[in-house]
Amino acid sequence: MSSDSQYNYSIGKTADRKPQMTWVVLNCSVRLVHLEELTGHQGGRKRRPGVLCGKVIPNKKPKAKMPYRCDQCMKRFSGTSHLKRHVMTHSGEKPYKCDQCKKRFSRKGNLKRHMRTHSGEKPYKCDQCKKRFSQKSYLMLHMRTHSGEKPYKCDQCTKRFSQKGILKIHMRTHSGEKPYKCDQCTKHYSRKSYLMLHMRSHSGEKPFKCDQYEKASRCEQCTKRFGESSKLKIHVRTYTGEKPYGCDQCMKQTSQLTGHMRTHTGEKPYKCDHCAKGFGHSSHLKTHMRTHTGEMPYKCDQCADFGQTCHLKSHMRTHTGEIPYKCDQCAERFRESSQLKSHMWTHTGEKPYKCDQCSKRFLTISHLKSHMWTHTREKPYKCDQCAMRFEQTSTLQIQIHMRTHTGEKLYKCDQCTKLFIRKDKLKIHMRTHTGEKPFNCDQCAKRFRQRGSLNVHIRTHTGEKPYKCDQCTERFIYKACLKSHMKTHTGENSYSTI
Repeated sequence: MSSDSQYNYSIGKTADRKPQMTWVVLNCSVRLVHLEELTGHQGGRKRRPGVLCGKVIPNKKPKAKMPYRCDQCMKRFSGTSHLKRHVMTHSGEKPYKCDQCKKRFSRKGNLKRHMRTHSGEKPYKCDQCKKRFSQKSYLMLHMRTHSGEKPYKCDQCTKRFSQKGILKIHMRTHSGEKPYKCDQCTKHYSRKSYLMLHMRSHSGEKPFKCDQYEKASRCEQCTKRFGESSKLKIHVRTYTGEKPYGCDQCMKQTSQLTGHMRTHTGEKPYKCDHCAKGFGHSSHLKTHMRTHTGEMPYKCDQCADFGQTCHLKSHMRTHTGEIPYKCDQCAERFRESSQLKSHMWTHTGEKPYKCDQCSKRFLTISHLKSHMWTHTREKPYKCDQCAMRFEQTSTLQIQIHMRTHTGEKLYKCDQCTKLFIRKDKLKIHMRTHTGEKPFNCDQCAKRFRQRGSLNVHIRTHTGEKPYKCDQCTERFIYKACLKSHMKTHTGENSYSTI
């Protein structure tokens, strides 16, 4: 007898007619105290190797015969029913029809699962929360939200995903692939859902109608309605000014404390699955998604469409002529509160945006961004009419520059005959008629029409002389003074006679 002869096995059939392998121990001299120890000693569970007296025994079922072969491909099957079902994948046959809708299925099990979409049945319940699912596979995917399991890793970055389909979509952010094309315009999208949302901007479709809308709570101050009283309560605070929650970090009173706290923690729980951006509020993410879908739900009845209500509201003032925000230091008025805020810094002298390469500070972040190019000296955008180059691409910036070639002057002074290429130049010119001098020196009583003039004047107090002669040691406050001085080196007369 060989060394393996002490282990015999038999193949029997269980009640469900499936073959089952049974291991029988014969010549073994090991004795054990407890019955459960004997069970562990005799072998492992199904699909695991059994350990018997230190010997590993393969726990496998005999390989089933596959006598039935598909004549369309190389696959083989153990039964005719399996083969018949497989053949439908080639023929496209779908014999099982839903009696509730037009869908058909190749398998009876698939029809059974589909019927749950009509019945609302969700037999698979999560044991970690209250959610239920119509299919077991959906439950398994959901369980990863509890376990945190993300088995699908992107090989281009560090991101991981719980579903293979989401990884596939994510990969398009690296490849730039946008397979879904709008047949109404030239836009492409990486997701079918984005395309479907975008199509509504052409059709004007609004498919989601709430049948409880008329029962919703209504704000007495405006025409807005709310399906939940809690949302109405928050909305009403925009009129009452009520701010019941105090922040213990900055002592600020706020109507929504949870959202406010994220300004301190920096938490951005709402992530865009199309790019790397995160947001502190779900509404901000919803608005951001329109930059991907191209959706413009807010329509001006006279011209353009907008992605945000605030942009539409601001735009409408260009039609009504309304300029509601007035500076209390001068006569300037503004269409937007942010413009007034920036303007106020011209009076206070505050420059909140500082360059990290030098000591200069700026009123706006756009001015700081433009300034940063002076350190890199990069001017990648060139005018095709002259040698002029630009630090950044801007349609408006290029349009304004091109007027120096065409001679076009769109902005006319209504007080005299002068014309200007740029709107800001007209605005400065108008001060010669109004006498306005909004820029005051904090060292003396002088006032100026332009900020640049004030900056030059300040040098008379600081003694700064930024313009240096490269022929001698002389320095000057004004560029014009340096230019006149240079003539003493060249021998050029300041005044020429004819």
